[in-house]
Amino acid sequence: MEEITEGVKNIAIATTESHKKNRIQVSNTKKPLFFYVNLAKRYMQQHNEVELSALGMAISTVVTIAEILKNNGLAVEKKIQTSTIDMKDESRGGRPIQKAKIEILLGKTDKFDELMAAAADERGEVVTEVVDEQS
Repeated sequence: MEEITEGVKNIAIATTESHKKNRIQVSNTKKPLFFYVNLAKRYMQQHNEVELSALGMAISTVVTIAEILKNNGLAVEKKIQTSTIDMKDESRGGRPIQKAKIEILLGKTDKFDELMAAAADERGEVVTEVVDEQS
């Protein structure tokens, strides 16, 4: 009975991880590259880190997004995980296939906020800090 309980706990953990608020599932056909770059910046502002995830042919897009953020001094790699997942290929009668998967976890650099503020200044945007007024 203990084994079943432990198995149920593991299932609950797995399902909550698949709905993370800071995960971006990248497709290489739906949106342009810089849509994902800008979305990742926004997620890092809100959550201090972002997880980029992709399957198959979109893996190179995720790697490119991560490299753009790293080369601009905005992000550091925290974790890279690769795996294969079993899927059904609907175009071939639902037969099982394996797809490559990558997950890259990026965190903010120490200069992230400074660089984002400088970029906003260049665009003429006003950056306001949220101040806790309950003091």
